[in-house]
Amino acid sequence: MKLLKPVYLVLICFGLLAFINPEDKRYERTFYDDGTLESEGWMRYNTKTDYWTFYHKNGHKSEQGFFAYGKREKYWFFFDENRIRTKEGRFAEHEEIGWWLFYDKKGRINHKCQLTKGVKDGYCLKYEDAKLISAEKYSKGEKIKEWKSFSAFTHENSLSDLK
Repeated sequence: MKLLKPVYLVLICFGLLAFINPEDKRYERTFYDDGTLESEGWMRYNTKTDYWTFYHKNGHKSEQGFFAYGKREKYWFFFDENRIRTKEGRFAEHEEIGWWLFYDKKGRINHKCQLTKGVKDGYCLKYEDAKLISAEKYSKGEKIKEWKSFSAFTHENSLSDLK
């Protein structure tokens, strides 16, 4: 009988743990006033975490990506109300960083820029019909150089600069 008491105690502890969520992690949905889905994703300790999707009032996706500790992280995609991708890029601690791609109304890349904390900082390349037509170089949001053609750009720069 002495052996059964510790076993019961262990079973009771495991039973209690099954009803307690130590991470307080739950899937949450929010809705517009008209009842359409506004957003859905994971919450932990009342803070957005992991994968989230946001929606326009017409029900189409507006953006999707990851959160960590309530801040945007990793790669995100953004869409207009007609489901056309408008931009995509990476976040670190809620700041846009690295190469970001921007799309025209037909969903084609029309420019891509290097960003640091959401500000142009590096190259911006402009495209028309999938061809590079011009380039600009920025430092902390300020334009410092512009090239009007691909040949002028490659004459002064190495394509490895675009990494």
